[in-house]
Amino acid sequence: MASVLDSVNQRTQLVGQNRLELLLFSLGGPQLYGINVFKVKEVLQCPPLNKIPKRHPVVRGVAHIRGGTIPIMDMRQATGSYPQEDIANCFVIITEYNRSTQGFLVRSVERIVNMNWGSIHPPPKGAGKDNYLTAVTEVDGRLVEIIDVEKILAEVSPLTEIVSAHVIEDSHTDATFNKHILIVDDSTIARKQIQKVVESLGITATVLKDGQEAINYLENLLAEGKNPYHELMMVISDIEMPEMDGYTFTAEVRANPRLANLHIILHTSLSGVFNEAMVRKVGANDFLAKFHPDELAKRVNARIKELSEPKG
Repeated sequence: MASVLDSVNQRTQLVGQNRLELLLFSLGGPQLYGINVFKVKEVLQCPPLNKIPKRHPVVRGVAHIRGGTIPIMDMRQATGSYPQEDIANCFVIITEYNRSTQGFLVRSVERIVNMNWGSIHPPPKGAGKDNYLTAVTEVDGRLVEIIDVEKILAEVSPLTEIVSAHVIEDSHTDATFNKHILIVDDSTIARKQIQKVVESLGITATVLKDGQEAINYLENLLAEGKNPYHELMMVISDIEMPEMDGYTFTAEVRANPRLANLHIILHTSLSGVFNEAMVRKVGANDFLAKFHPDELAKRVNARIKELSEPKG
């Protein structure tokens, strides 16, 4: 256990190689779950929790950690099961998502495994729309489920999806270019959030769930004799996705002369200087941390303005 806890913050250098490391954990039963190490700040024995008034039932309390106050959410309860018992003997995975820090209460932490995104797959189609999975994989013959943390956070503390009126007004233009955006994200909630922002600006969106699907979509446009640069004003892509991550997707687009000039924004709950350096390395046009509707809308407006300006 000590080796797992000590190594979490030291093993995040696989991003950009279509690889990741998963921290495996249990919620109390035989099922294994995984979370990207890149999202994890710390793992610790559950500290004393202070209950807060009118808290969401999933929030078991707040903990004072490293000089800050962090909400601790019961991941088992958040995914539709019963609350953890004997939480003093549970563990907390401290994570950073969407510009905020929160802890997830789990029963035990197993180990870290090195994976290729190509071996991580979307949930089975029979899993239904209400599941909490973004992906599944297999480790040592055991199924590992990767939970849609963004869905949990949206249910516990919903983010606004409304774009300010003045930002929408800024998007109005008489430009005649094709206002069509490709959205690529493995989280159902994130796809809906982004699509709502884009459509509020009067823009059509095509929505896909991973980088491989996006590459296939672009190659199909080429096969139909269409120019993706003329078909799409921009691509908004997540980074963490099964099959092919956003870094690899961007690198493949840039390596194809017929796709290389596409405008790509990497829009992700990952953050930090290292991530921004990777964005530059693979050649994305921009990077935006999730999720702020006005900021996303402003990036779209900037692209509209760029395409509307006379050339030469």
